[in-house]
Amino acid sequence: MGAFCLAEPAKDARSQTKVDRDSLDRMKTDLEIARDVKLRPIVDVAADMGIPEEFVEHRGYGMAKIPLAALDEMGPPRAKYVLVTAVNPTPFGEGKTTVSVGLAQGFTRLDKQAVLTLRQPSLGPTFGIKGGAAGGGYSQVVPMEELNLHLTGDFHAVTAANNLLAALIDNHIYQGNQLSINIKRVTWRRVMDVNDRALRNIVIGLGTTLDGVPRESGFDITAASELMAVLGLSTSLEDLRARLGRIVVGFDRHSEPVTAEQIDGAGAMAVLLKDALNPNLVQTLEGTPALIHTGPFANIAHGNSSVVADQVGIRGGDYLITEAGFGSDVGAEKFFNLKCQASGLSPDVAVIVATVRALKLNSGKFDVRAGKPLPPDMVAENPDDVMAGADNLRRHIANVRQHGVTPVVAVNAFPTDHASELAAIGKIAEDEGCTWAIARPHSDGTDGMVELAEAVQEAAEKGSNYAPLYTLDMPLHEKIETIATKVYGAAGVEYDIKARRQLESYERHGYGNLPICMAKTQYSFSHDPKKLGAPTGWILPIREVELVAGAGFVLPLTGSINRMPGLGAHPAAHSIDINEDGEVVGLS
Repeated sequence: MGAFCLAEPAKDARSQTKVDRDSLDRMKTDLEIARDVKLRPIVDVAADMGIPEEFVEHRGYGMAKIPLAALDEMGPPRAKYVLVTAVNPTPFGEGKTTVSVGLAQGFTRLDKQAVLTLRQPSLGPTFGIKGGAAGGGYSQVVPMEELNLHLTGDFHAVTAANNLLAALIDNHIYQGNQLSINIKRVTWRRVMDVNDRALRNIVIGLGTTLDGVPRESGFDITAASELMAVLGLSTSLEDLRARLGRIVVGFDRHSEPVTAEQIDGAGAMAVLLKDALNPNLVQTLEGTPALIHTGPFANIAHGNSSVVADQVGIRGGDYLITEAGFGSDVGAEKFFNLKCQASGLSPDVAVIVATVRALKLNSGKFDVRAGKPLPPDMVAENPDDVMAGADNLRRHIANVRQHGVTPVVAVNAFPTDHASELAAIGKIAEDEGCTWAIARPHSDGTDGMVELAEAVQEAAEKGSNYAPLYTLDMPLHEKIETIATKVYGAAGVEYDIKARRQLESYERHGYGNLPICMAKTQYSFSHDPKKLGAPTGWILPIREVELVAGAGFVLPLTGSINRMPGLGAHPAAHSIDINEDGEVVGLS
């Protein structure tokens, strides 16, 4: 890590850590840009948030854990709460994280202190096809290598705790199975934080009688695990411990749920996770505080950074900016109806990131595939193709508004975009009575985000009338149908027999008051990734419904959702290496 060095204390430490764009070649990689920035001392970053130095637990260079005891020293919540979401994306993503980072930096030009809360990237996408998730260009979170790799080890703690519980379940079965667990109905699986399709479905316990009881099982990726969702939604160590005890690991021969508490696994898991509960403090390229904590996938889990990170962040600045995974139909819906109900916090404004390429894709005219260049006709100037995808943006705007929150459209500009196409997105927003601004976080950093920061500030000052879309006392099927019809635009819901029986069972066992966390593709409002734009008149099929009692939600499965991704023919791991100076190369 010799490429990083501490900034010397100065009267204006923030100005001395800004990126010197005259001295940096714009063709440099994200990693090279990150290495050319001098980090502020992490205690100074914490001080900007009102966190005393004694509550800064150093975890390597430029990183710290913030214990929840710091909340008592920071005072009451004071920041405006800003959500960043997006339209339905292309396989490449639309730069939502980069916009979030740039917006946090942009507020400094308005003499406002912003705090950023983001999920930690999973190693699966980092070494797979997507790459890291620290932002990009001149709007990044640093130190970039640590953020995209191990950071402070929270993912490993989740993996270890999850697999400890799995070992205790199989040991309980091996040692006589006093709880009469039905080995055909063990729902707890092992996890690891890399993509490995060969482990999706396996048989364990093979060998001699001393090697355990043979049964079918499998692995999920850590970011898709219930334990990651539990960590993200817990509000305190006491709450974490209680949630761990409520985890349902399977069902007995009478179809009664068996919990982690019953097999004496919750306490040991809490011990492994007690430090992981504390959020991680790092900074942006320009020294803005960033809390990076938990990493649940959005299309299978709740897709938001942790509640405790937001509890710290909302006390530490004028604006708290948080990002929800994918679009308003996925991460934002779960933010509004899951996370906010767990945290008790109310958002003031929601930024919807829209791009020329995403709206062109949602026109239905183009075939875009991961790992392949955009079609030439898609890159050519054609504002009519943008307008053909307008219904997608319109529905995302409506989704935010029906939760009582004011939307602001951020037009994230790429080098291949044309002025007429950017203006077309602005026209869509204006027609919907929605404020909009062009954002250039990747190329221009703070300079490219001032207009958006001003628009967000104006909208946030007006406040919101936030309310969740459904009440928890509604039957489970009514909550599912509310999301399907009001958020997705479905005409109705169709349940497989198995799903109906599961819903009836969960309500019978007292889980009917839980919120809903839909497992759904991010590429469409529907369950079918090929249904682009804003489809109507379709029926949402629910093939199965899982109980995620520890995290505190019910998980309906729509379409084909996989908890363990696979690697492509040329994964990012092929290009990542270490050079003769001990520096990471190829990380993006």
